[in-house]
Amino acid sequence: MIELYLKPATCGEFAASGRQAAHLRGSEVFRLARQGPRGSRFLRYLATARYGAMRYTARFFATFQGIKMDDQVIVRTDRGVEVGNVVSIPRAVEDDNTEATLGEILRVATEEDMEKIRQLEEEEEPLAMKLCQKMIEEHQLPMKLARAEKLFGGNKAIFYFLADGRVDFRQLVKDLAREYQTRIQMVQIGVRDEARLLADYEHCGRELCCRTFIQKLEPVTMKMAKSQKATLDPSKISGRCGRLMCCLRFEDKMYDELKRSVPKKGRRVRLKDGTEGEVVATDLLQQTAKIELDGGPRSVVVSVDDIEASLPKAPRPPRQNGRSERAEEKQTDAENRREKPNRNRRQAPTDSGS
Repeated sequence: MIELYLKPATCGEFAASGRQAAHLRGSEVFRLARQGPRGSRFLRYLATARYGAMRYTARFFATFQGIKMDDQVIVRTDRGVEVGNVVSIPRAVEDDNTEATLGEILRVATEEDMEKIRQLEEEEEPLAMKLCQKMIEEHQLPMKLARAEKLFGGNKAIFYFLADGRVDFRQLVKDLAREYQTRIQMVQIGVRDEARLLADYEHCGRELCCRTFIQKLEPVTMKMAKSQKATLDPSKISGRCGRLMCCLRFEDKMYDELKRSVPKKGRRVRLKDGTEGEVVATDLLQQTAKIELDGGPRSVVVSVDDIEASLPKAPRPPRQNGRSERAEEKQTDAENRREKPNRNRRQAPTDSGS
């Protein structure tokens, strides 16, 4: 609850009496309500919460204390009033803080709220799934229903489905709206969104990245797997959705940074002990390089911190007329092909006179 602090009437600005306070404009009342005693600024609290069936995460603000991490809260988003789970430690900021927020934390979920949440998840949403699936079959629509979600505030019901192309579900929406007397939203998703909705854990043993912290599902390419020297077996680098694992993408940037500190294969380097050699192998994660030392077949594995400097490649010995050995070999092969007779060609027969 926000207390209203008014200055004494002797200050010539506002009086503390109810009759004079009633004449204050709305903006002035808001300003005074946000201002604490002795002119101190009102503090509000920012926290990140996960909400919705798709487990979106966003920053919310609250005007009350007592919010803790892992609390179930009731939040107001652009979709309506729904349930959220606090996933960060709330921090206090001044009222004029300009950090963007999605909505407001209305309250910490009470016992009545928790009972309503249980009823939504265990009773109403499964019934909505069955009813919607029955209507889909009646209308013979080419779509696969994945999940039904009813918001806590009761102002909207959302149905997630998969389809190969566009689906005309206008009559389906009308039937659902007539049944539930609320707004109906149909959301077409892909296989990666389906995994976010239905799957839990990946074969690494951790919860799916798309269900924990990834907000936007961006494309993952095989080039990222090759740059990370991962196995190219699709069964080992594919996630629960059947596509390449998302971790290949958000780890790709880190691999690019690691590559900058490791010398390339074939580069000549000088170690801190003065020895020189050529890089024949590298390990990005361990930040090590295998160096084949000059003057012998001996090789050592060293950390990149033990490499003092990179050296220019040794120039190749000059060939005749300044041409490289490879160019001379190509020219010789071309001359041999021109001079070599074509044995497969048969000589044309000639007619002899009788």
